[in-house]
Amino acid sequence: MASYPLASPLLDFKVRICPPDIAPWIAGNTGIAGFTTLESNRPGPHVALLSLMHGNELAGAIVLDRLLRAGLRPEKGRLSFGFLNLAAFERFDPLRPTASRFLDEDMNRVWDETILNGPRHSIELDRAREFRSFVDSVDVLLDLHSMLWPSEALILSGVPAKGRDLARAIGTPPLVIADHGHANGRRLIDYTRFSRPETPYAACLVEAGQHWEQATVDTMHASVAGLLRHLGMAGPDASLPPAPQPVAIRVATVTAAVTAMTSNFNFVQTFRGGDIVPHRDTLIATDGDIEIRTPHDNCLLVMPSLRPSRGHTAVRLGRFEVG
Repeated sequence: MASYPLASPLLDFKVRICPPDIAPWIAGNTGIAGFTTLESNRPGPHVALLSLMHGNELAGAIVLDRLLRAGLRPEKGRLSFGFLNLAAFERFDPLRPTASRFLDEDMNRVWDETILNGPRHSIELDRAREFRSFVDSVDVLLDLHSMLWPSEALILSGVPAKGRDLARAIGTPPLVIADHGHANGRRLIDYTRFSRPETPYAACLVEAGQHWEQATVDTMHASVAGLLRHLGMAGPDASLPPAPQPVAIRVATVTAAVTAMTSNFNFVQTFRGGDIVPHRDTLIATDGDIEIRTPHDNCLLVMPSLRPSRGHTAVRLGRFEVG
């Protein structure tokens, strides 16, 4: 198993891409700020491409801005583009790039009906309520994200088989992770519309690579292209990257999600997302006095957070599907 040098301190992360100018898309055409829907006038699904769930994750916004400026039109159905946490994005500062992930709370932890229908208020929760009715009209949703720590790019499919099938069909990245999400709140892909197995509606979350890297933008662009081609919504002249050569899709199911229970969570070495620990019962971290060990052989480490906050997911442990 490879070992990697310790990542730089948070404030030393390099920003190698520029925030896009999304001013032309703020008004939108849906009555919801930041949302634009393009109609084909032919029957088909309503597909949504969403970016900026976190205000400092620029790559998704760059891709959506690029496609809107290129005049991409759906061949059938409706295609929507959403820029979500506009308030946090407005505060992005390349000198403090981690500071504008959100303002009050993580918008990708509020997608529980009890919270959405409850009395509590925050900037992110109120914004989620603002576009919730839009989400309730979507058939297929792709939520575009990037990662702080080094990791292999992947697609999170949630629990339902329909999410897994959609992720496989997208094809890029070729690593699919089926998981239950986080202990501290439900993600948009876990919203009831998409997570109930009996409904036809499906959602996936792309983690395209590290924040602020051009390679992440390229992977995200390929993911969007894969989705639109799979659904027959991209014409031959669409402003999309060429289809990649087919590769084997690997699928892993999360068998355990490790939440940091103390402020003294430490990995035994600097793991990278996608590392595979060969043997069961291998020590990978300590959480105060608690040892964190692998529950099975060939354990996949999914998006380890090298400096997890108490109450937040430190790492997910996965087992690859066979066959």
